[in-house]
Amino acid sequence: MMQQQDRIGEEVDETDLESLTSSVPRRDASHRFSSHQFSGMVRQRAYIFDGDGKYYNKEWDLAEGTGKEFCWYHVELPKGNQKLSQSAQHLIDALCPPLKLQDILSLVSNGPFCGHVDGALVFRVNSPGPASSSFTFKIAARITENSVITVSLGRVPRLGFSPMGQSLLSEVPSVDSPSYYRGERKERSGIVIEEHVLEFLLTMNHSEEADNPVPTSVSNLVVHIIDTHVDQLQDVVTKLEIELDAVELEMDRGGFAMKKQMLDDRRFPKLHLNLQRLLQVIAHGEQVFPRVKEKCSTKPWFLAEDINSLEELIGRLRRLKENVGFIANRVTAIQAGLDSWQAEQINRKLYYLSFLSIIFLPLSIITGVFGMNVGGVPWTGQDKPELGDGFRNVMYICLIMLILVLCCFGFPALYGRIASWWRMRDMKRSWSLNRRSFQKRPNIVQERRGYLRL
Repeated sequence: MMQQQDRIGEEVDETDLESLTSSVPRRDASHRFSSHQFSGMVRQRAYIFDGDGKYYNKEWDLAEGTGKEFCWYHVELPKGNQKLSQSAQHLIDALCPPLKLQDILSLVSNGPFCGHVDGALVFRVNSPGPASSSFTFKIAARITENSVITVSLGRVPRLGFSPMGQSLLSEVPSVDSPSYYRGERKERSGIVIEEHVLEFLLTMNHSEEADNPVPTSVSNLVVHIIDTHVDQLQDVVTKLEIELDAVELEMDRGGFAMKKQMLDDRRFPKLHLNLQRLLQVIAHGEQVFPRVKEKCSTKPWFLAEDINSLEELIGRLRRLKENVGFIANRVTAIQAGLDSWQAEQINRKLYYLSFLSIIFLPLSIITGVFGMNVGGVPWTGQDKPELGDGFRNVMYICLIMLILVLCCFGFPALYGRIASWWRMRDMKRSWSLNRRSFQKRPNIVQERRGYLRL
């Protein structure tokens, strides 16, 4: 293997795994990847399958296959801050003609849908939300007997096909650091994988495009498209689980600054909102895919084993929904722990302030009392300076006012106690009267035919 291929992982993302593909046999000479009006924004792929396990890249002409052959046309919309109308313009430029406006609207609109449009089976699982968000998913398909047209938002892992024998997962891996044997450096054989590349691969729950089995029928292709969509959702869920594990470990080790930063960034409320968006996507899939299975079961060209595969994918989606619910509960528990920690910090600060108030409150009372100028205060006789008991009179007035305030605050409680005591007294009196009347009743009881008449 060449030196350029011995080391992988300088800058790796999802598109790097796709770039391992090299040359694929082409049925036609021309093969374009972007539309002419929005060049560089929309990616397009066109494949033709011979029905015997082989495929070729073909021209973007939206033609249907003949006989055993069937075609697949895929449009990849860009992920960015764009309106829904702009996405519709991208599809109009890529798919019209021969598609009509109702076909474009059925593919690009938000929300779940499954039905027949102009003789073709159309389904979509398009979630609302900003297109730039990692939790906004769009997958739509238009299916006929000899062609499939799909639309996705951004790249869907493992959706395309690449030549066999170029999969990174099939290589013999080697760690980045060399090994030492008897004090001598020993170079290891195999492809070197960087740590961040390994972390990225751990978030994948699927193989690469090179490992995809080539579909031999349209029904195989439909199952493959839905399978990659479920795998993409599973990748996001796995990534969330890994991030939550790391956050919980940081919270156990971290201190005041780290927890304060999490609260200021509103990290977990945002994550909870993203989980709700993810649950909405899964709920749309639960609505659409059973209807797809029901409608495909009536098609003579849809194989029975693929119907069973769709049923398994629906079961995976339901289990994935339960898993997302568990993650949402974990996020709620972490946020509750942070809120409890914040409340504890506030209570601690208030506790310190209460100590300060205990120290300074008596001092403020003393300075307030002895700093009063009682001269000229009415009803104290201080209009005559020769009187010396003015301060005492002011203190009497303050004491009377304090007693009145305490009575105002204590009167409701006192009234409640008196009322409850009065009710208990009435209940005891009525109970004693009933007891006396019951004790007198046996004198008038008459026995008649074996029964006691009360």
